[in-house]
Amino acid sequence: MSTKIVLKFFRSNRIYRPSEPVEGKIVINSPSSISHHGIRLSVTGSVSLQVRGGSAGVIESFYGVVKPITIVNKSIEVKPPGKIGSADVLERSVSPEMAIFYITQDTQRHPLLPEIKSGGFRVTGRISTLCSLLDPISGELTVETSAVPISSIDIHLLRVESVLVGEKIVTETSLIQTTQIADGDVCRNLTLPIYVILPRLLTCPSVFAGPFSIEFKVSIVISFQSELSKLHKKI
Repeated sequence: MSTKIVLKFFRSNRIYRPSEPVEGKIVINSPSSISHHGIRLSVTGSVSLQVRGGSAGVIESFYGVVKPITIVNKSIEVKPPGKIGSADVLERSVSPEMAIFYITQDTQRHPLLPEIKSGGFRVTGRISTLCSLLDPISGELTVETSAVPISSIDIHLLRVESVLVGEKIVTETSLIQTTQIADGDVCRNLTLPIYVILPRLLTCPSVFAGPFSIEFKVSIVISFQSELSKLHKKI
């Protein structure tokens, strides 16, 4: 009788989403005990660029020159060296990470209207930078000072796609969602919650694989009620 190894998942459809553990067991049938140097479970996956319906974007126009790219290549130890047996396989979910930020007239890289720049403002807070796709982007924001009344505060979610073509990196940035977290002149020193639900059809795990990458950025947009800033009021 030869040795047989079967990998059985506890979930019949074998479909998993971010933050869900992969659970199952390795069943080994052998006529006798077998010593081994360790049992490891490896997961690999790749992605190929395809032109979606409608007009092709900058990234899609180069898809023909990009070969399938490995985006997952993970190996974990199921059982250390010893005798053959069964084992459970678990994968930990990613814990949220928070970033502290502050926004003032001095942190802006683009020109500001004189009344906004001279009067000054300061907005502080924190926001999650790493989370599951099933979880919202969370955090908080506080308007400490602002000489000019505020009209609204919005969170812009941006998708950034990059591909290396020859020696040139082609990047395309798309605005995929806007969420308003404040309407009107915000009370000073009042903590406002940030709670942004990710759009499932437009987001995916961040990917950094050789010449190809997909990442997401968040932009905090503050609009003022100034008469002079009606044409250019966002920072």
